[in-house]
Amino acid sequence: MASSTASQKIPLDQTDPEALKAWIKAQALQLGFSDCVIAKPDAQEELPRFQEYLKRGYHGDMKFLQENLEKRADPTLLLPGTKSIICVRMNYLVETPKPRYVPDEPNAAIIARYARGRDYHKTMRGRLKTLATKIREKVGDFESRPFADSAPIFEKSLAENAGMGWTGKHTLLIHKKSGSFFVLGELFTSLDLPFDGPSSKHCGSCTACIDICPTQAIVEPYMLDARKCIAYLTIEYQGIIPEELRRGIGNRVFGCDDCQLICPWNSFAKKATIEDFNPRHGLDQVSLLDLWHWDEQTFLAHTEGSPLRRTGYQSFMRNIAIGLGNAPFSREIMETLKQTRDQHDEIVQVHIDWAIQEQRAKSSSIMNRN
Repeated sequence: MASSTASQKIPLDQTDPEALKAWIKAQALQLGFSDCVIAKPDAQEELPRFQEYLKRGYHGDMKFLQENLEKRADPTLLLPGTKSIICVRMNYLVETPKPRYVPDEPNAAIIARYARGRDYHKTMRGRLKTLATKIREKVGDFESRPFADSAPIFEKSLAENAGMGWTGKHTLLIHKKSGSFFVLGELFTSLDLPFDGPSSKHCGSCTACIDICPTQAIVEPYMLDARKCIAYLTIEYQGIIPEELRRGIGNRVFGCDDCQLICPWNSFAKKATIEDFNPRHGLDQVSLLDLWHWDEQTFLAHTEGSPLRRTGYQSFMRNIAIGLGNAPFSREIMETLKQTRDQHDEIVQVHIDWAIQEQRAKSSSIMNRN
């Protein structure tokens, strides 16, 4: 049996694998992870679905998704010697949302909940490294490497196959007792640990996430067209957003939570236990005009160590311009857009011009009604 003394090293061949697995899971929970499962380093069954996704072009400009498919399917190619993968998750909700509730606050700038605090990637990797250190103190040396959305890994598939939840129709992982507001991480190891098995699926006939999507990006159950997805458009995509999608984006300036907010299972969503997810710079209650007045220096200062950095300043302003166009008519919005129309690059300019046209149309509509 494994010793209860963490500092005493035990040869791997003398360790009770089930006891060691239970001990590792306990350590993971103590480090602030919300869950921990042990996955087999094999994601071959995910490959056909993903290849169909790529074939349809649903990945948009994310060309990196076409690369290293063999490593995605076989994690042992990414880190030779991998025998088991410790999969963990972190809850990131600061406040539990009401079930089946999507806020309608047209002048507020909506930022996806995971992105309102610090960038979770460093926190995730740091704690996974700490977990590896604790295991080393327990059993002796072994090979390991932490990942947090940082390599070609079918991380959702690995976690699902080990019982961390099931893939919902919106393509996100759902846990029966915790919903879907969490992020994933992995520790690849050379440890011979017993694998956990998959859990059952519980979406049933529900189509709430498909029905609520503002841009109808969930084209069929379990298949998302990123080219229509607000998260992709506002974070990954750097170009001119198609005009037919702009009204659907509404006031979402970085990411979108609508398909999660509407999901009945998120009535069980748990709050974050890690302070890094707490909103910074009032990003949970900031207005579109507040953000529009940020210059690039302010953007860089307020997004240091933040997921918001990923989109870049000009694309962030592009997103806010769309939000201002979608806001109810406001003379202040109109005047502000006109005054700042020459302060941004050509791509942002296209969206400013569109926003001014939208505001003018709303003004005319008000005058006609009066």
